[in-house]
Amino acid sequence: MQRKLKILAVGKLKQPWIIQGVNEYAKRLPGLTITELKDSTPDREATEIQALVKPHDYLIVLTERGKTMDSIAFAKFLEQTVRQDILVFAIGGPVGIAPELERSANLCLSLSPMTFTHDMARLLLVEQLYRAQNILQNGSYHK
Repeated sequence: MQRKLKILAVGKLKQPWIIQGVNEYAKRLPGLTITELKDSTPDREATEIQALVKPHDYLIVLTERGKTMDSIAFAKFLEQTVRQDILVFAIGGPVGIAPELERSANLCLSLSPMTFTHDMARLLLVEQLYRAQNILQNGSYHK
């Protein structure tokens, strides 16, 4: 999965162990960029996120109301969306994602039916992106 991946995340990471985990997995994903946006209202955050998404990008919004997939299905999904210029993952702030942003997304994705902090969601997402890459390359990480 040598493609461009972008995470647009509201808020700065605070916990050192989460920062360390995100940085470790990000190093393993050469095409990944992470952009942090300032906490605001969900509507303002949505406007900022939409301004950073280009017309040919594939926008995936993380929300507890989104589709769930296991790791293998997620890897296959990523493999099947290779035609898109960039896959953009949007993680909202503590209040969540504006409904308008969910409606404009190509996909709404849920990491779990459980609720996580947006910091944890970022760590879980980068780990799953790395796991998906490893699955597609038949690596040993997923085993």
